Amino acid sequence: MKHIAKNALFVLFISLSSGLLGHAYAQSDNAKIDKNQAAQKAQQQVQGRVLKVDQSKNKYRVKVLQKSGRVVNVDVDKRSGRVVKSGKKDD
Repeated sequence: MKHIAKNALFVLFISLSSGLLGHAYAQSDNAKIDKNQAAQKAQQQVQGRVLKVDQSKNKYRVKVLQKSGRVVNVDVDKRSGRVVKSGKKDD
């Protein structure tokens, strides 16, 4: 009987732990911005039309066409949403 009670407690502990970890993981996903938000942030920063959004592990690279005809690459951090111009490119 003691063995069954120990197993039940162990299963309960594992269930609760995985639930809490899953909740924490879901919250960290909520902290990240998505592609659309990255495009909006980049567009606000450089005033132009978004051509393309690529993503890597930690950032989005947003290609924006300005009214002047210049193409600007903008990096947007996935977690913080911080925008950094990464350079201009004439196309």
